[in-house]
Amino acid sequence: MTDQHSTRRELLGGALAAAALRGGSAMAAPPEDLRLGVASYSLRKLSRQQAIDGIKQLGVKYVCIKEFHLRYASTPEELTAGRKEFEDAGLTIVGGGSIDLKKDDDTDMKKYFDYARNCGMPLMVIAPTQETLPRIEKFVKQYNIKVAVHNHGPEDKFFPTAESALKAIQGMDPRVGLCVDVGHSTRAGADPVESIRRAGPRVLDVHIKDLRDLMKQRSDCPVGDGAMPIVAIFKELKKIGYKGCVNLEYEIDADNPLPGMAKSFAYMRGVLAGLRG
Repeated sequence: MTDQHSTRRELLGGALAAAALRGGSAMAAPPEDLRLGVASYSLRKLSRQQAIDGIKQLGVKYVCIKEFHLRYASTPEELTAGRKEFEDAGLTIVGGGSIDLKKDDDTDMKKYFDYARNCGMPLMVIAPTQETLPRIEKFVKQYNIKVAVHNHGPEDKFFPTAESALKAIQGMDPRVGLCVDVGHSTRAGADPVESIRRAGPRVLDVHIKDLRDLMKQRSDCPVGDGAMPIVAIFKELKKIGYKGCVNLEYEIDADNPLPGMAKSFAYMRGVLAGLRG
């Protein structure tokens, strides 16, 4: 990590993190070229209302909802009501997932696309197989809901890296793309910056996180405290004209995630301010 990188974190991180925890940081945070959002998996041990309150407290407007906060088993009416709770709080639902789409069956797949539509999700972050992708593409065209294949690292026998997913979706509808998870990418031996460069317009979603050891599972830490090349990732996203969200997926401190999430957003806002400056 460079001295400039560390200085930016030290100068901006503490003040912005404190502001985020006090609330009202949506007003205080600088404008952002890249849209920063929350993958609600980060708040998996919190209720829906607690998650909504936490996201607002962080000064974030965008959310990618995990099933913890809008259950698959809910009725369409319950999903619509739950969606309204997010929207009434001033939050924009940018997607949902990851959603397992490994069953190559129309009835099963329709259930999840109906779920996404009822939840107001314009995009589904998905965990498919190579075999289910053609059927998924058919539903993408029918529902006009984008899908982003999530890479899950060396444990994922289907799509460990963004490159493996990119190869599988070549020639498909442009609404079939990638969710680049930078942490799983590095653990699988891929360079997330190069993955983003190669995928270009196929990058439809990003899960951002940091690791103290880029090859080690469970070495997660607040963004800015690890070895992830966040500045280079943000530069490449800006270079490709990325229009989606950079969603923080904070996988540690599940019982009390907000302090680490606030620190992560403070750092990322500082990086964006530095890139503008």
